[in-house]
Amino acid sequence: MPELPEVETIRRDLEPELSGRVITDVEVHKADIVLPPHDARSFGRALRRRTVVSVGRRAKYLLFYLDTDSVVQVQLRMSGRFALGREVPDPEEFRHIAARFRLDDGRTLFYDDMRRLGGFRLLARRDWDLEAARLGPEPLERGYRAAHLADALAATRSPVKNALMDQRRLAGVGNIYASEALFRARVDPRLPGRDVGPDPVRRLHRAVRSVLRDALREAGTSFRNYRAVNGRSGAFQFSLEVYGREGEPCRKCGSAILRIVQAGRSTFFCPSCQA
Repeated sequence: MPELPEVETIRRDLEPELSGRVITDVEVHKADIVLPPHDARSFGRALRRRTVVSVGRRAKYLLFYLDTDSVVQVQLRMSGRFALGREVPDPEEFRHIAARFRLDDGRTLFYDDMRRLGGFRLLARRDWDLEAARLGPEPLERGYRAAHLADALAATRSPVKNALMDQRRLAGVGNIYASEALFRARVDPRLPGRDVGPDPVRRLHRAVRSVLRDALREAGTSFRNYRAVNGRSGAFQFSLEVYGREGEPCRKCGSAILRIVQAGRSTFFCPSCQA
């Protein structure tokens, strides 16, 4: 699933293109991508003739702020992607168009979702603000300190890898970047969160922020489905140290990278560097 770097990349692609644009028409081709409280018909009606004020992101959500003091919350999940233009830029790449948002400049924002696991929710701004308040802090914000991470970990017996992926404790970090950050910090992913000491917490705080910044510079990680706007691929997959490298030698010590399953997700780590 797209994590913070991927969703932020898409936001940066769309923000200058959509801000100030009026949505003149909405065509929903797959009704199940519209999530409650609206259905496809009422969602389309509510967006017609509305202006996109700005494009934002919170955790793994992409957000379209409208002039009606409402927010379109976009969940991309496994295969959601966007294309923008007068026509679909690559019909082979975008073969599963689920919705079209026509704009006042003649272009269309196409939403493609092969697996149709993603979706759109239209919320009043006050309702979205309440939801956002229940999410954890943004790790790339200037005010996010090691003390915040220490407090979040001290309150849980869960493995530190699972704690990093808990969106109530830390927003936007998923499987790939949790594994990579723990490797950079030399922390065993199986260690209970409350047992991570002060020095490892400081290393982990730096590692989370550095791996997210590095991935953002590379437009994210493209394995199977993720693409930025108009099919642009990320490149951080070429810099991964442990994720997806089971059985391969660690680039630092030569030990074989191990894979275990935690909370139903694969965790990759070096048993020597992260002892």
